[in-house]
Amino acid sequence: MMKRIIGLTVALVAMASQPLLAQESATETTSGKTAAEFPAYVETIKQEALAEGFTEDTLNKAFAGVKYYKKSVEADKNQPEFKLTLDTYLPRAVPEWKVKKGLEMYNEHKELLTKVGEEFGVQPRFIVALWGIETNYGSYTGGFDVISALTTMAFDGRREAFFKKELWNALTIVQDGHIEPEQMKGSWAGAMGQTQFMPSSFMNFAIDYDGDGKKDIWNSFPDVFASAANYLKSVGWRDDVTWGRQVSLPDDFDVELATLKTKKSLGEWQELGVRRFDGGDLPGRDDVQASVIIPDDRNGRVYLAYANYDALMRWNRSNYFVAAVGYLSDRIRFPRN
Repeated sequence: MMKRIIGLTVALVAMASQPLLAQESATETTSGKTAAEFPAYVETIKQEALAEGFTEDTLNKAFAGVKYYKKSVEADKNQPEFKLTLDTYLPRAVPEWKVKKGLEMYNEHKELLTKVGEEFGVQPRFIVALWGIETNYGSYTGGFDVISALTTMAFDGRREAFFKKELWNALTIVQDGHIEPEQMKGSWAGAMGQTQFMPSSFMNFAIDYDGDGKKDIWNSFPDVFASAANYLKSVGWRDDVTWGRQVSLPDDFDVELATLKTKKSLGEWQELGVRRFDGGDLPGRDDVQASVIIPDDRNGRVYLAYANYDALMRWNRSNYFVAAVGYLSDRIRFPRN
């Protein structure tokens, strides 16, 4: 998931000429351990998992092909950073082909999306937009074995308690029979399936919407859509407002007010000189609370953020992510001919 400072995996030419041993030494974990110590750590984890109540059958299946992912450690520690602005980020995150694909997916699954949207109180266009931004409509969910990725990140040591808890959740998912370990694929950090849920999010929000006894966010469209909608509903989604809108500010606007913590009615923002991006008045709804958000600076895009903006921030705490989802949802709602 991309943020204002976007982490990108870059192949360093210099590493190609280094001896293999030197490369392995350069990829020590945060806690100073090397890959050679990983098998012993796995055995320790398995003993702890047995004490937590997991069965030997579950552990034998889950850890049968466990491996150390050097790429996970490198991605967590050494991501090169490239600064973007929203004006340069949005065309990359939401190119025209993704908009076109989103419209196709919306129309293809319209009956199911409408049913899910009505049941959970989430507009279908936002479900499709999240799906598109997270995994390109399910076409790229990550090729990492989730058990291996989580075990590697726990082994790394920087956030061992966090990733160990996620590993226990992942083992619970396996033990409950929702997915076979070899099919449990995700990101380098363990975000899984077409919704890119961490295992804890799966436990809290995943839905068996197709009624087959499994919560399958990897292969079942009903489960994918309902799980995403359930997450949004659980964090305060409203189906009577949109996510936000691009606005313009007066020259004397107090930028200290530009924070999600500051909530005012649309009428109050209107009195402070906030206007639609085209200069028109804000909607006349004093029952709607909103915040002013300036992701870059005053010369860049400025948004009036509604309750659904906050909900999307709970999914991924990045103004850039929220802007991309919101922009794609708007393009699905108002397609250009």
